[in-house]
Amino acid sequence: MSGLIISVSGLRGVIGAELTPELAARFACAYAAGQPTGPLVLARDGRTTGRMLADAIRAAWLAVGRTVLDADVAATPTVGVLVRDQSAAGAIQVTASHNPAEYNGLKLFSSAGRVLSAEQGQQVVDRFRHGSIDWVDYRRVGVAQPLDDTCRAHVALLRGLVDAAPIRQRRPHVVLDANHGSGSILGRRLLDELGCRVTLLGGEPDGRFTHPPEPTAENLAGVGREIIAAGADVGFCQDPDADRLAVIDEHGRYIGEEYTLAICLNQVLAQRRGPVVTNCSTSRMAEDLAAQFGVPFFRAPVGEAHVVRVMQEQGAAFGGEGNGGPIDPQVGFIRDSFVAMTWILTAMAQRQLPVSRLADELPRYEICKTKQAVPPEVLPQACAALERHFSDAQRDRLDGLRFDWPGKWLLIRASNTEPIVRIVAESPTAAESQRLCHDAAHVIRQQLT
Repeated sequence: MSGLIISVSGLRGVIGAELTPELAARFACAYAAGQPTGPLVLARDGRTTGRMLADAIRAAWLAVGRTVLDADVAATPTVGVLVRDQSAAGAIQVTASHNPAEYNGLKLFSSAGRVLSAEQGQQVVDRFRHGSIDWVDYRRVGVAQPLDDTCRAHVALLRGLVDAAPIRQRRPHVVLDANHGSGSILGRRLLDELGCRVTLLGGEPDGRFTHPPEPTAENLAGVGREIIAAGADVGFCQDPDADRLAVIDEHGRYIGEEYTLAICLNQVLAQRRGPVVTNCSTSRMAEDLAAQFGVPFFRAPVGEAHVVRVMQEQGAAFGGEGNGGPIDPQVGFIRDSFVAMTWILTAMAQRQLPVSRLADELPRYEICKTKQAVPPEVLPQACAALERHFSDAQRDRLDGLRFDWPGKWLLIRASNTEPIVRIVAESPTAAESQRLCHDAAHVIRQQLT
């Protein structure tokens, strides 16, 4: 099971090789044992193996006496809303996020409708590894109840964010690339209610991806051509469980995921002020915008649960991660591609600007992301060498080792799943960002000899 990832965030692996229905059922029971009394929501992201795992989890939960609210295919942010709307004790979303089709996994939710904290997740892992399952007798077996309209509550929250009249008046043409994941179910309904003209790509949530599921520039080149051919105003591209959104402009240009959060934030802060939180690997566009609007800015460690924790501590108005995952507390403390679509369409309509202009007016930075193999025992001396090499920078160890200079930064962070460090740099130019990454990698390699 060397390829299986068991972490505080859940479970992920290749179906048949590492992840089996039996293992998923055991993990789901370890999770359920720590949740309060009440029903549990079960959903999946549309992958071909999702129903198989969901069936195993449903059976296991019934066998430990839990009521199961079956949402079938639903987006991850919708699952968070359903937990609150149904007063459920928690939820599992069967998803491998942006991983290739051979993967699947489980994402765990608290009774508050957000991903588990690191502490809660560790308790699940401990029960999975060391605990036993308390099966019930036939008189106490649980019941399963289907959820018919899984989108109602989520749409209502999204509609409550903005005045939809300017969007309806403009009637933008949107290409929505759900790529056969779960995003089309709510995505089409939301865009219709906002008055958009919609071209839907990959609308059948069957997991038969048209292109690799991670919404990168390379993987979305074909979608850019579709936008040009359709004469569309904007392209919205979701990952399979629809908690991330990449944006393509009216010219077919991949704007990317870092700009998703920044465009939303620029519009949100124009309408409501408050603290902003992103993780320490997200573009400093968010920090610049917070300064522009005169609101506090905070960084969190990488990971949705960490960002949510800091957002709640600081009473944040908005936050998220630079992987295309904005978090709007007025909808829920979870990354949400539909939040992104709503705010971007609002910005386009209210300001009467194409999405290309909304992106181009933001502070301009270039990010470089690389990685370097490093045995764990070498990491402390590598970090010490990096601190000596970049002695002119401001340093912090919130998550890994980060160096800050005016207008640029460098982050070296150990992977949670591989013996590597991830090296991320951002500056005004691609050349400078690449140089920072190259210098850091060179310093690290010197410690390996």
